[in-house]
Amino acid sequence: MPTFTAARPFKGVFPVAPTVFDAAGALDLDGQKRAIDCMIDAGSHGICILANFSEQFVLTDDERDRVMVTVLEHVAGRVPVIVTTTHFSTAVCAERSRRAQDLGAAMVMVMPPYHGATFRVPEASIYDFYRGVSDAISIPIMVQDAPVAGTPLSVPFLARMAKEIGNLAYFKIEVPQAAAKLRALIEAGGEAIEGPWDGEEAITLMADLDAGATGAMTGGAYADGIRQVTDPYFAGDREAAMDAYQRWLPLINYENRQCGLAACKALMQEGGVIAHETVRAPLPPMHPATRAGLIEIAQRLDPVVLRWGK
Repeated sequence: MPTFTAARPFKGVFPVAPTVFDAAGALDLDGQKRAIDCMIDAGSHGICILANFSEQFVLTDDERDRVMVTVLEHVAGRVPVIVTTTHFSTAVCAERSRRAQDLGAAMVMVMPPYHGATFRVPEASIYDFYRGVSDAISIPIMVQDAPVAGTPLSVPFLARMAKEIGNLAYFKIEVPQAAAKLRALIEAGGEAIEGPWDGEEAITLMADLDAGATGAMTGGAYADGIRQVTDPYFAGDREAAMDAYQRWLPLINYENRQCGLAACKALMQEGGVIAHETVRAPLPPMHPATRAGLIEIAQRLDPVVLRWGK
């Protein structure tokens, strides 16, 4: 399996793939492969699997492994794949990361250790956690800095880890005022910040690009739309990027504010990519009115996802 070391630094649009289930909530691995193919055909520079938007928190360890093996074997080096290996335990996270690397992952994404609303560890332990994971692998680690962890990660602390922990090189910033944090992190970390990335479905994409973001980890449904923003931006045409962002922002906003992780599956089902848009209980299905609003906005933009399977 390739590890894509020659392609570093990784840049561009790396959407999060959904985990595809059948009507009963069991894994649909054939549908999983179709979802991945659609995402690649839509222009994804790479793909992230087993993230929160992949419903990683409703999967058994065996299911996680089956999804990872299926996706990495099916992608077969066409694009780099980031595998989320987050776990509270340093040993478990390190082992998950080793296995992802052995199967061909290009990178692992890891949140700081947390559990529930109150189980946290001090900064020194977070440092040791990431160092322990880094020592177990040779591929880069992306720190996911998101409110769901409830763990403040200051710019000086992130910059210090980037400089001192060998494989810690990418940072997905999803906190409020993300652009300001990205800008400060790039300034504080210098060359150690190999990948300052945007997240949160790209709802702050233009501000984050202006702050120096080089990657965007978005929802999985419309990489073609996100690339209409990022491609001209990176080519030096900020005006074209802004025009594209204004076109796509209503859909980005609707996904982020109204639908959440169910949006990608609904769009894929609507476009014949997958047979079922099931989210696993106890997550509720999307309300029909919300779904209708999503499809209405998306149809005006004609993304690949709505015609890929038809």
